[in-house]
Amino acid sequence: MTLPIPPGPFAAYLFDCDGTIADSMPLHYIAWSQALAEHGCAFPEDLFYAWGGRPIDEIIASLNEMHSLHMPVAEVALRKEALYFDLLTQLKAVPEVLEHIHHSHDRIHFAVVSGSARDSVTASLTTLGILDRFDTLVCAGDYTRSKPHPEPFLLAAQRLGVDPALCLVFEDTDMGIQSATAAGMASVKVPQPHHRR
Repeated sequence: MTLPIPPGPFAAYLFDCDGTIADSMPLHYIAWSQALAEHGCAFPEDLFYAWGGRPIDEIIASLNEMHSLHMPVAEVALRKEALYFDLLTQLKAVPEVLEHIHHSHDRIHFAVVSGSARDSVTASLTTLGILDRFDTLVCAGDYTRSKPHPEPFLLAAQRLGVDPALCLVFEDTDMGIQSATAAGMASVKVPQPHHRR
């Protein structure tokens, strides 16, 4: 599978992390399932993928509301992240995205724009050996309005000093594509794991 790039020119590539650079969504789902099972909370896999790109605190709060639960948000978030870190040795990159990173590195600005916490993004990129490829990381806590709002991508463009119209976004979720479009950016949809295999 190759990822077709829309016609440019582009001055920056903005990448989501989980499911886009890192083939981490299956590992995140295992971590979520284990952490939530400790509180008797179900998280169907289709809902997990539909909510891809949302910050971890928002997900837990939404699950609390959906199931009339009172899970401690900060505690569950820490537990889920710890379980994910335990699985990092299994992490692989999405090959087609990695190919674009290697091919365009040093020729174009790169940023990661993620709904995940900074330590999770940093751990994933470090495991893949590509953390040093990115000029900036925009992670949960850096912005007030998460995807599908355009703020995360606009913040990345601002940090890079690049006009949003000259940014190309790589994303694996509909919510991320909506965010990129709202920011006035072109985008490339990365197929989710069940479509790639």
